[in-house]
Amino acid sequence: QVLILSSRNSHFFSLPYSEVIKSDRNMATAAAAAYTKKEVDAAGVAEPEKVHRIRITLTSRNVKNLEKVCADLKNKANEQNLAVSGPVRLPTKILRITTRKAPSGEGTNTWDRFQMRIHKRLIDLHAPSDVVKKLTSISIEPGVEATVSINDR
Repeated sequence: QVLILSSRNSHFFSLPYSEVIKSDRNMATAAAAAYTKKEVDAAGVAEPEKVHRIRITLTSRNVKNLEKVCADLKNKANEQNLAVSGPVRLPTKILRITTRKAPSGEGTNTWDRFQMRIHKRLIDLHAPSDVVKKLTSISIEPGVEATVSINDR
């Protein structure tokens, strides 16, 4: 037997212990379902949404397009009240090729120097996977590649 003080009518009443456990579970289930808006499983306990650590890696040769996509992703995540860190700017990779101008090898030794710069940004999110699907549905600028990886440690 457990003695319970009712907050509604300020009376004491007693219930068997098993009834108290059942009523506590139902109250917790209702509260959890109201806050997380998830379905209740067969045991009557609401499972909270699994929050994943998600890393979005963006690479591009064009900095303006890359920064625009980063800003769009961050704004959309902030609208949904997600924990966002980034964009983290990684060092630019510079791919260089030096080649002779003359195709035959005759004449003055003149050289062409070509380079391609690859810019990379990281954005980390803490969110359920269904929210990330909505978040990554933004239009990505041409020339920007996005990679989404989920880490559940």
